[in-house]
Amino acid sequence: MRRAVLAMLFAAPLPAANLAGQVAKEVIAIPGAANPNLSAAVKAGDLLYFSGQLGTVPGGRGLAPGGIKPETQQTLDNIKRVVEAAGSSMERIVKCTVFLADINDFGPMNEVYRTFWPKDPPARSTVAVAGLVLSARIEIECIGLAGK
Repeated sequence: MRRAVLAMLFAAPLPAANLAGQVAKEVIAIPGAANPNLSAAVKAGDLLYFSGQLGTVPGGRGLAPGGIKPETQQTLDNIKRVVEAAGSSMERIVKCTVFLADINDFGPMNEVYRTFWPKDPPARSTVAVAGLVLSARIEIECIGLAGK
C-alpha cells in the first residue's frame, strides 16, 4: 500500500513545469517602486508570493504620517496595487503575515486590516519584531492565488 501511495505522489504532474522539471517563475515588477531591486511579487505556478510591503507613500520613500492606522491603510493599499498588477485580487489572497514593531499596535492595525477583508479574510499570523526598514511600524507579506 505504501508503494502505491508513493507511486501516485511521484506520478502527479507539476503545474507550469519547464524543461528542467521545475515550476516556472515570473517576476512581477511595479513601475516607480521605491526599491526597484526587489520583486514586488513572484508567480510560481498558480501561486503569487508578495514581498513585504510597508506604508510608504507611492512616488516617495516616506511612510504615511499619523501612526499605525494610516500606515496600515497605506501598507494595504500598496499590497492591493501589487496584487492588481499581478492580475489577481485581494479576495484571492490566502495568507498574510503581519510584522509589527510594537505589539500594542495590534488592535488599531486590526481595525484597518478588517476593512480590506470584511468577509472570508485570509489566514494570518501577526508577530512583533525588533525593527523594520525605515523605522516602519508595520510590514505585511502575503501569498495569493493567480487570476481573478
